[in-house]
Amino acid sequence: MKKLLALLLAAFFGLSAASAQDLIVKRDSSRVEALVAEIAPETVRYKRFSNSDGPTYVLPAVQIEYIRFANGEVERFAPAQPAAQPAGETQPAAAEKSAVPAEPAKPAAAEKPARPAAEPAPAAPAAGPEYIVRRYEIGEYYERDGVRGVVCKLTDDATHGLLLSLDEIYLPWSVGSKSELKAVGADAHDDGEVNMQTVARYIADNGLAWSDFPAFEWCRAKGDGWYLPAIDELLTIGHSFNGGSRLKFDRKARARFNAALTDHGGKRLNRLVYYYSSTEESATSALTSHTAIEPPYMEGIVKNAKFLVRAVRKF
Repeated sequence: MKKLLALLLAAFFGLSAASAQDLIVKRDSSRVEALVAEIAPETVRYKRFSNSDGPTYVLPAVQIEYIRFANGEVERFAPAQPAAQPAGETQPAAAEKSAVPAEPAKPAAAEKPARPAAEPAPAAPAAGPEYIVRRYEIGEYYERDGVRGVVCKLTDDATHGLLLSLDEIYLPWSVGSKSELKAVGADAHDDGEVNMQTVARYIADNGLAWSDFPAFEWCRAKGDGWYLPAIDELLTIGHSFNGGSRLKFDRKARARFNAALTDHGGKRLNRLVYYYSSTEESATSALTSHTAIEPPYMEGIVKNAKFLVRAVRKF
């Protein structure tokens, strides 16, 4: 009796453990034991049940027939809709019957209505493999589609962020004597792309050239998406370089960041010289910042002086 009870309890707990997983059933009848994290209109994100700490997978919703959740609920997915029939195209005629002896015509009322044509089967879902969501770390080297840099800022889910250029250069913010310098209107503190657009409009409206703004011209020449960072972005780069905070010296964080730069042909970040931001302080000065731990972290410097410049790009 005790042995039977033990077997029943083992079976019960075994079933309970098995039911703690979600089951994804695809349209090709394959099954995935999973922990579903998110259902979006076009995709489903999940982790494999056998590796709950592993990567997150993404599966196109059109490939899924239904999901049976751990609590027994079932979520069914509509099949892909068939392509619309082009206007003016007619259905193929029904196959002609074999010839039979003629019969007298029957009254129209006696005729049976023709059976409607069968509806076309829904199109098979487009084939496409599931893919893994890529997550990044601060100080990691990035290279994709010809874009190269070091990750210096991340979104909360670590899938997107900001790249820092591998190289740097000494350039003025803008040219001209101090008396010739004017306010451009590049006053955004949190997004250098906005300041880049402001400078572009100023150049167009005043018949100038990008060479009148050497720091901006150098960043722009790197290609689509590269720009001179705003002051808040520059401050974030300094914090990231120091391990996320400047409250203490983090030699390991700095070493990793600099190794990612130098190992791929770039230059180490300079802790002794200020870097230009794209944010104006006044008509004659722009805001700058450095990467050391000692304050002050922000300083206004005359625009026609040569200081360090690094470009950034969102990814």
